Amino acid sequence: MPSIVELLTDDPLGAGRDGAEGAEGLQTYVRAFEAIDADAAHLLLVAESDGMVVATMQLTFIPGLARRGALRAQIEAVRVHADLRSSGLGRAMFTWAIAEAKRRGCGLVQLTSDKQRPEAHRFYSGLGFIASHEGFKLAL
Repeated sequence: MPSIVELLTDDPLGAGRDGAEGAEGLQTYVRAFEAIDADAAHLLLVAESDGMVVATMQLTFIPGLARRGALRAQIEAVRVHADLRSSGLGRAMFTWAIAEAKRRGCGLVQLTSDKQRPEAHRFYSGLGFIASHEGFKLAL
């Protein structure tokens, strides 16, 4: 878990909203992981290199009535270690995630990305994603 949290905080946006001090600080992440792990509709993916976690993403499968009852896949919390960006690792992870979405019968793969991440937006566009909607969030 500490390795995943490190990836989540390895940029200005993540540093401001993620992070943990010691074992107690990791407990919220552990609880979230346990919930993800207990539900087959949620996957937490990690990539390792030489025993080190170097990338992560969460993949969630959402049933819905829209689009004729299509199942959709939601990709969130994508992070690749700074030393491995532009190495093809992110593309490989997305290729796997999209294939898994197809295997599960999804009609759509969607993601959100902060407006302050133009490099990520170019990456997603290069994978065929289209910026088709405006997203809204309400922090609680």
